[in-house]
Amino acid sequence: MRRLDQYAAEYECARLRREDGILEVVLHTDGGSLVWGEVPHRELSALWTDIGDDPENEVVILTGEGASFCQEIDVRSWKSHRIATARGWDKIYREGTRLLQRLLEIEQPIIAAINGPATVHAELPVLADIVLASDTAFLQDAAHYRQGSVPGDGSHVVWPYLLGFNRGRYFLMMAEKIDALEARRLGVVAEVHPPDRLLDRAWEIAGELRRLPTHARRYTRISLREPLRRRLLADLSHGLLLEGAAMAAAVEARTDR
Repeated sequence: MRRLDQYAAEYECARLRREDGILEVVLHTDGGSLVWGEVPHRELSALWTDIGDDPENEVVILTGEGASFCQEIDVRSWKSHRIATARGWDKIYREGTRLLQRLLEIEQPIIAAINGPATVHAELPVLADIVLASDTAFLQDAAHYRQGSVPGDGSHVVWPYLLGFNRGRYFLMMAEKIDALEARRLGVVAEVHPPDRLLDRAWEIAGELRRLPTHARRYTRISLREPLRRRLLADLSHGLLLEGAAMAAAVEARTDR
């Protein structure tokens, strides 16, 4: 177990601050909106562990920097890891399983404030207990099926669970964009606010939760997350293996030409 002052400066992709037991986590890349790549893929599972293990974190706010939550991918950041090989995909597999499992293992309530478009790993903020969104935000799985990849890194579990089986499959296979108001109508998002109001509202809710008894607050989080945690435990590994197999097949097809 480590204190905030021991782990806060260790993460390139996250800026942390805490007031009155409320931990604000801002995901970013070099001070701008988060660009998905090798660094956040590697760092975030360890960050979730540090957050969950720190008893001084009583409520967590998760948001992004700038105008988008995460809308870009730095493909070059993985080049040296050769992820289409068995050894390279083993890294993705290990990090990918921990990325979602350790997020759901956090026992403190989590409030997500989706500050803008979330098209890469959009499942991360919607796994929070309370999901708020900017009216400029939309949700999409843009990096998988329509790009020739399997949405096997948890998207295949989370979105059918939240949207319903048929709508979830459509969302993934058509790379559908769901804007904040539609996400609210569908029950994925609880509240929609202007960008300049979003984080203030997250802190208001966090303050309300912070005043509740500690054990009731934590045990409620545990009880409500459990069905989805069990489903991910059952299906996440299978999806990641299928994603890796499809990637290897694509590389093999290009080599054979």
